[in-house]
Amino acid sequence: MASNTSTKKILVVCMGNICRSPTMEAVMKAKAKAKGLALLVDSAGTINYHEGSSPDKRSAKAGQKRGYSFAGITSRQVAKKDFEEFDLILCADKNNLSDLQAICPRAYQGKLHLFLTYAGLSVSEVPDPYYGDGDGFELVLDLVESASDKLIKSLS
Repeated sequence: MASNTSTKKILVVCMGNICRSPTMEAVMKAKAKAKGLALLVDSAGTINYHEGSSPDKRSAKAGQKRGYSFAGITSRQVAKKDFEEFDLILCADKNNLSDLQAICPRAYQGKLHLFLTYAGLSVSEVPDPYYGDGDGFELVLDLVESASDKLIKSLS
């Protein structure tokens, strides 16, 4: 994917906005700050089931052990205005991407991508750890850190 130096706002999306996308938000914010990159990062879900909830405790605990802050992150559903407002909208998996493609105005379809597109790995989706054991949250962090490093580098 070509570098886009004008990108200033990124929305990261998963289904419920309590595990994967809050992790993506926390990691991206920390990595952008460490590189001195002015970047607004927000997260949302394709559903509103957890609207207003804090990130999953297991997800936050795993991220906090690696030094990431989840302060101020609360679940919300993707809104129509997000398609216009954000420069990039990065989805955790193909289902999330498909859900957004179905509701995104044609003019903004080019903003929608899989988050792991930037990782350069053989894995294309961030797996949902919600129903699994604790190891899933560590794998999510590994994948998100790898993709975030490359994305931040492409934006610097």
